[in-house]
Amino acid sequence: MRSRGSQNRLSGNSFGSRVSALIFTMIATMATIYVAGRLWQDAQSRGHSAVSVDDTLKIITCREQQKKLSALEMELSAARKEGFVPKQLSANDGKQPTKKILSVIGIMTTFGRKKNRDAIRKAWMPSGASIKNLAEQKGIIVRFVIGRSANRGDSLDKEIEKENSQTNDFIILDDQVEAVEENAKKTKSFFIYAVDKWDAEFYAKVNDDVYVNLDALGGVLTSHLDKTRVYIGCMKSGEVFSEPYFRHASGEVYVISKALAQFISINRFILRTYAHDDVSTGSWFIGLDVMHIDENKFCCSSWSSGLFLSILSQPHTHA
Repeated sequence: MRSRGSQNRLSGNSFGSRVSALIFTMIATMATIYVAGRLWQDAQSRGHSAVSVDDTLKIITCREQQKKLSALEMELSAARKEGFVPKQLSANDGKQPTKKILSVIGIMTTFGRKKNRDAIRKAWMPSGASIKNLAEQKGIIVRFVIGRSANRGDSLDKEIEKENSQTNDFIILDDQVEAVEENAKKTKSFFIYAVDKWDAEFYAKVNDDVYVNLDALGGVLTSHLDKTRVYIGCMKSGEVFSEPYFRHASGEVYVISKALAQFISINRFILRTYAHDDVSTGSWFIGLDVMHIDENKFCCSSWSSGLFLSILSQPHTHA
């Protein structure tokens, strides 16, 4: 009897153990499935996040284009109802579209140089309505470039503002201090400003004691339109005080293409400047795939040819 009871108890215990093991296994399996499911969901979420950034940008771009298209359609519809042609055509009075900008010329000037500026205005830089015609007909924009006084808002700044209100031919770099030791930074600021404001083929830096034959300059630049990254000037290199200097254009006048101006704008915070703007500009293109064009017409020795002449050798008119 005892033996039979013992067997029954052993059988009951064994059955209970199997049931417990089965339940534990089921719970473990369910837990595994749950964890795996969560991991899969997380992976899916991460996958969607990685894609959604790009998709979001595409959606935003698409929506912006749709907004522009809708606005243009509304404008065109309104114009048709009123019997007008679209703005792009009316602005040109039925003539050919505005000429693409060939070059933006920045004439580096400073305080106390009004006589030089007036001489340039009389010699080769149009004023008034003619400066607009120059851009429309020849694709050339010319502006004097100047920074702000170290004592911002003083009489020096006010004199420039007054002059600009009369001539409207200045680029005033608000964040640039006007000082000799800042010339390299000023040149960099000009290229940044110009390429951000105007979509031109070339950007030129000229000193305010140089005479420029705009037709001749236009011819030189047009001959290089097929080149993407060009740096044009009177190239020089060699030893200066026994130190080798890399190749760069002389500072009186030089020209860079749009791609190089964009490079300066994009890398504005990491491009180093030196004491002289011509050396600084040349240094920015070291290591780049840039075509250095040694244009003899940009050199002092050839200025008598009519492309460039120092206006300092010309009689100045007094203001």
